[in-house]
Amino acid sequence: MRNLIAQIMKFGVVGILATLLDYVVMIVLTEVFGVPPVASSTISFSISVVFNYLASMRYVFSHREGMSRRREFIIFLVLSIIGLGINAALMWVGTELAGIDYRIVKLFATAVVMVWNFVSRKVLLDGSGNSGR
Repeated sequence: MRNLIAQIMKFGVVGILATLLDYVVMIVLTEVFGVPPVASSTISFSISVVFNYLASMRYVFSHREGMSRRREFIIFLVLSIIGLGINAALMWVGTELAGIDYRIVKLFATAVVMVWNFVSRKVLLDGSGNSGR
């Protein structure tokens, strides 16, 4: 249990850094370059996925024995695309239907996607069982 908590904490640190990258890029694209919020959120989310893969597979999850790095990345990417879909859907519902400020919606969407990311990556990618790194 202690190792799982440590792994969740590492995931949290990587997630916070990826979220900051995601959030800053989204705001710059929207406020400086006039990119619509749903599009800027999609772009920023995609940039953060690359960072997140590199940091997650180095510091949070152990490489699963017998799985190629290529397959690992493809699975990570598919899970991230599902997360992107969740993110975009929540951004659209929150901003377009509910009329909530995009920055607030993004915080909620990020929390939902973080839960999805940890659980799906833990189940499908982590080679350490519950032991973390």
